[in-house]
Amino acid sequence: MKANVVYITAGSIEEARKIGKELVSNRLAAGANIIEDIQSFYWWEGEIHDEREAIVIAKTREDLVPKLIEKVKSLHSYQCPCIVSLPILDGHRPFLDWIEAETRDV
Repeated sequence: MKANVVYITAGSIEEARKIGKELVSNRLAAGANIIEDIQSFYWWEGEIHDEREAIVIAKTREDLVPKLIEKVKSLHSYQCPCIVSLPILDGHRPFLDWIEAETRDV
């Protein structure tokens, strides 16, 4: 099994909580961490934006990433949300086994 972490930005802590809880409830992620109140600068529609956001970091299996992305898109308020998947190359084997045991292809 290959595991990934998925980095997602959200427009508010409430939105981040909703996304994290849905991913875990639907077994698309074994767990999700939320970091609230981050400062983000980014280009959008020809302008630099300066916004407060929250981050969701979800732990999942590589094969579930496409379904996880679709779920996040269906819940997200942004037109073009940041959803990026990063492979876990190595780690504590019991933790990686836990990710596999707690996720399902629904």
